[in-house]
Amino acid sequence: MADPLPPSLQTPSQTTATAHAKSALRSELRARRKALSITQQAHASLLLLRQLMQLPQFMRARHVALYIANDGEIDPAPIAQQLWKMDKHCYLPVLRPDKNKTLWFVEYTPDAALTKNRFGIPEPDFRHHHKLPAQRLDVVLMPLVGFDRSGARLGMGGGFYDTTFAFKQKNSAGKPYLIGLAHSCQEVDSLATDAWDIPLFAIATEQEILLTHQ
Repeated sequence: MADPLPPSLQTPSQTTATAHAKSALRSELRARRKALSITQQAHASLLLLRQLMQLPQFMRARHVALYIANDGEIDPAPIAQQLWKMDKHCYLPVLRPDKNKTLWFVEYTPDAALTKNRFGIPEPDFRHHHKLPAQRLDVVLMPLVGFDRSGARLGMGGGFYDTTFAFKQKNSAGKPYLIGLAHSCQEVDSLATDAWDIPLFAIATEQEILLTHQ
């Protein structure tokens, strides 16, 4: 099968077909991860932490962004607990009220009060906690809906991470190291990429670390 044309070369009908195909794939992969039992989810989270602790970039990091698991996403809560034990700083993405499709990263502490945003995802209050510019993060752990072994990724389609880390398009090397997190069951054979997709440094699952962009 021929690779799909990039959006800029597609006809409107092809663009619509591509969007529908991505939407269908998102639904399938979200169903896969939501089918995991509570026990399987908890075990996967602990195994994920073990995988990341083998990665020098993660172990050296002082400022790490992660997320609150939602919709069956692999849960980085044990990672946050370990980072706090290691006296490192954790941050959560917060929707910027002043800029469309852009994130702030607000410090996340064990006692931080969280409030749900318009998507129902808990956030710390940016008015009461330290914000760190995206460029100053050492590692960013971001949730994936799907991925392939080349490092291509599928997100929820909102474009928040791509917009926030657009500066990585010009200089993809070095910090912040973008690491996608997913269950191994979210892997697919091949994913089409778009010009605006920000390359990942690695993809981590409960089974392995895939170094995709060094």
